[in-house]
Amino acid sequence: MSDLYDTHEQGERVKSWLRENGSAIVMGLVLAFGLMFGFKQWQAWETSKRQQASAEYQVLAKLVKEDNMDAAVSNYEVLKTKYPKSAYASMAALMMAKARVFSGQFDLASRDLEFAMQHAQPAPVKVIARARLARLKLSEGDADAALKLLDGAPSEIGFEAQFAEIRGDIYLAKGETELAIDSYQAALGALEEGVGNRQLLNIKLEALGAIAAETADVDADAGGGDV
Repeated sequence: MSDLYDTHEQGERVKSWLRENGSAIVMGLVLAFGLMFGFKQWQAWETSKRQQASAEYQVLAKLVKEDNMDAAVSNYEVLKTKYPKSAYASMAALMMAKARVFSGQFDLASRDLEFAMQHAQPAPVKVIARARLARLKLSEGDADAALKLLDGAPSEIGFEAQFAEIRGDIYLAKGETELAIDSYQAALGALEEGVGNRQLLNIKLEALGAIAAETADVDADAGGGDV
């Protein structure tokens, strides 16, 4: 009997608590379901945006491949305006920059690379755009602007060899041979096995009457063994 009483008493307490807090519970459920619905809607919207950006990029890639640049510009502008932070927009900027370099439109190519530097996702694409813009500036004869771009990079992680080689090319253009040699040797030292053009770097060093630091070390060790 006492068990029954305890159960009845507990039930009454629950009813009383619900009467006092029912509004808060209902409001909490409404908010929870509202947030859930809102999140689902946001996910659907993001998915739709990605699909639309992807479609624009696919059309752009096809037009560029067909060398139909006038038509490609339309898709490119849509990507830049509507989806500036999309990975597709930054990839499109790199693609357009490359095509415009081949067409001799260096000013437009520079703008494309600057756009990628500012908006590209993921972050490493920004570094790639910066390196390409530095090479473009160097090819236009502006070695100082190219060097400034490299020095202004927030990070070179993962691109140390590439940046060092470009620095070597810049110093060579400026007539600073020793700095060019140091940069090329640094680029060789930063290259991972089987990655990058090691042979080209060695050719650049040999053209300057220098050898790779690693080769110099081997020669020194060999000479030391003969003594």
